[in-house]
Amino acid sequence: MSVHHAREHNLKNIDVRIPRDKLTVISGVSGSGKSTLAFDLIFGEGQRRYLESLNAYARQFVQPASRPDVDAIYGIPPAVAIEQRTSRGGRKSTVATLTEIYHYLRLMFVKLATQYCPSCDLPIEPQTTDAIFARLQKDYRGKAVTLLAPMVVARKGIYRELAQWSAERGFTQLRVDGVYQPTDNWPALDRYKEHDIELPLATLKIAPGQQTELLEALEQAIGLGNGVVIVAPGGKAKERLFSTQRACPGCGCGFPELDPRLFSYNSKHGWCTGCFGTGLKLKDFDEEQTGEESAWQAEEGTADTVCPKCDGQRLNPTALSVRFRHKSIAELAALPVDDAQKWFGSLKLKSAEQAIARDLLSEMQNRLHFLQKVGLNYLTLDRAAPTLSGGEAQRIRLAAQLGSSLQGVCYVLDEPTIGLHARDNRKLLQTLRELQRQGNTVLVVEHDEDTMREADHMIDIGPRAGVNGGEVVGEGSVKQLMKNPRSLTGQMLAKPLRHPMPELRNSEMRKLWDASALRIEKASLNNLANVSLSIPLRQLVAITGVSGSGKSTLVRGVLYPNLKQALANKRKKTHAWQGAADISGWENIDRILEVDQTPIGKTPRSCPATYIGIWDSIRKLFAGTVDARLRGYTPARFSFNAGDGRCEACGGQGMQKIEMNFLPDVRVPCDVCHGWRFNDETLSVRYKGKHIGDVLAMNIDEAAEFFKPISKVHHALCLLQDVGLGYLTLGQQSPTLSGGEAQRIKLVSELAKANMTPEDAKGRVNQHNLYVLDEPTVGLHMADVDKLLHVLHRLVDAGNSVLVIEHNLDVVAEADWIVDMGPEGGSGGGRVVAQGAPASVVRRKRSLTGQFLGEVLGDG
Repeated sequence: MSVHHAREHNLKNIDVRIPRDKLTVISGVSGSGKSTLAFDLIFGEGQRRYLESLNAYARQFVQPASRPDVDAIYGIPPAVAIEQRTSRGGRKSTVATLTEIYHYLRLMFVKLATQYCPSCDLPIEPQTTDAIFARLQKDYRGKAVTLLAPMVVARKGIYRELAQWSAERGFTQLRVDGVYQPTDNWPALDRYKEHDIELPLATLKIAPGQQTELLEALEQAIGLGNGVVIVAPGGKAKERLFSTQRACPGCGCGFPELDPRLFSYNSKHGWCTGCFGTGLKLKDFDEEQTGEESAWQAEEGTADTVCPKCDGQRLNPTALSVRFRHKSIAELAALPVDDAQKWFGSLKLKSAEQAIARDLLSEMQNRLHFLQKVGLNYLTLDRAAPTLSGGEAQRIRLAAQLGSSLQGVCYVLDEPTIGLHARDNRKLLQTLRELQRQGNTVLVVEHDEDTMREADHMIDIGPRAGVNGGEVVGEGSVKQLMKNPRSLTGQMLAKPLRHPMPELRNSEMRKLWDASALRIEKASLNNLANVSLSIPLRQLVAITGVSGSGKSTLVRGVLYPNLKQALANKRKKTHAWQGAADISGWENIDRILEVDQTPIGKTPRSCPATYIGIWDSIRKLFAGTVDARLRGYTPARFSFNAGDGRCEACGGQGMQKIEMNFLPDVRVPCDVCHGWRFNDETLSVRYKGKHIGDVLAMNIDEAAEFFKPISKVHHALCLLQDVGLGYLTLGQQSPTLSGGEAQRIKLVSELAKANMTPEDAKGRVNQHNLYVLDEPTVGLHMADVDKLLHVLHRLVDAGNSVLVIEHNLDVVAEADWIVDMGPEGGSGGGRVVAQGAPASVVRRKRSLTGQFLGEVLGDG
């Protein structure tokens, strides 16, 4: 593949060659242009060319991407992108549905499982017409009932022919979805909606003198209804279904033939009527909702409540009463991947069952095997999609691609190692190799050192970020890159960070703070096995362990929500701890903050300048210029959110949406303000030769120099540089930021408040904050991890406590204290296998983290 003269975003007219059927890694500092090359050019163009082969009618649904700014791309194969940012799925998506394991499991239950009565727990078996006749005489003696024959069961269509057939035979009505309709004036049914249609054959009283009439009507109904009859008593009494093929010998209730939809939580035939298939009690959720992630995310600080009707199993009692080898489909779906693989592997089938189940079992076991290969063996099959991390969701899609056995495809991956322990990282690399050996081109955007060293070919983009990036600073083998003086990545590979780094800590500052610890007693949420431990305060503490070992459960499931609640109600003498017997030692903490990867704002108007609090100061600077004062402009004039200063044509967004017939909507710079967001009168005011739009378009590196005399603004911008975000523009729209970028911006907003010198701290009490971070190294180049370490220790130097869930060994090596969870994931984890300073954890043989940490510290 070759790319000629690419100018998309910040790429500077570059030429790149990517070898076919090889593993290529694109590296470079954050914002250098890696993702632009991999996703916007290679994947985007591969996808666009395929979609352009479709007709105009089809293209309006699939939304082909716009053509990238490049002269030519040659030799591009069909491309598949496996990203983190793609929606993980809605409330009704699970690991089993995402991998299609659940589809095969449903078919297996239809073909091989035994149905039991949900009321009597007796196996369902055939019964005779005489038995149904006797049951009617016993249960409905002296009552009037209507016998209905099911003609259509949950099928789409308009059914005019059925109405005509019924009318010709003298039937004046059919019951459609519970409502009686005339056969001679048939309504227009929704052809795309599933309908239930029954033929009412007779309404009669169950009495001794009516036995012959009842038996004749019953036989006719069973004949027309293919062995099934519905009995509808008058008034509010519940209808019952009787079947000659499937009935309970205890209560006589009949059941329709097993259907895959009975086991689907996306179908009204299968879902629990209490939660409509989510397994959770969600406010305002009903059968009309699809449960898509964006609309049904958990509320801040509140845990999801399990549906009391199905106990979180998502299905109705009829579905849950169908069992295969004494297990319901929900019980099998609750198994972790490893346990499910063992269960299906040890299954002994009869000869008749083997013919039916052979292909189904093979497909399920293949998918389970691929999930194990990408390090997801700890996930339960019914794990809800919205609870998956971005890295887990990406690896599930990777496992699905492994199962497809495609050849000649270009797979483009976005940091697949995110969220992976060093042990599982190596498993993942074997998986990528397997994809490549199947005859595919594998293109990976990655910061991980192990992945780079495994690459057949490397392309390093840089030298820096934003306008200072977009060049190919090095390409070739890893050895060639390490000899290239222009390549920062190559230099870091040649000379990795050396640990320990004593200059990180300010020992003078740390002498000012008292040593104390948080104590958690018997934490038992999810897979935590009554964990008790102490976490030192006013230190950098790393929580480590393989994926699924219980790190996030301990920190984000037990510690954070409990302390947030306790600190909000400090006056209470006793606290009801959730998921733990007791938590102590928290009393001298003033505030707990979770610095996560959720967006810094939901609208395009939110940007780094507004979030870190410098935009008000910048607006005051412009309002204080001579031009602004002469015109009577206040700081409000320089707002792009409201007021008289913004461009009214685009509402201060700088972009306008153009709707295209049969093509995707296009966003173009506003033709009135040319993307500056403000009107001409506002843009005529200058500060140091720049108008307010110029300032928003500056990247943080430029702005730090521009605002050097303004200490408050300069200080905040320097902090953004310290966490490796110098390439972002001040006005970059928040929806375009990655999760890692959003997390580091939040960190800077807190750091700006916490940055103190020893002189500042003497003689007064500093606020003690506990910061909780989940993998802050996501999306960071090796050189920027060094910067992040300085930032985290600066927070500790200021008297705060920092708790980091992290896999990056450079960060773990520089922690003051490590809590290593494990030893494995899922049911094999949930224990503390080692804790202490890095040097002591290395000596613990049970600790997988310690084994790999030894290589970084030079003790391995």
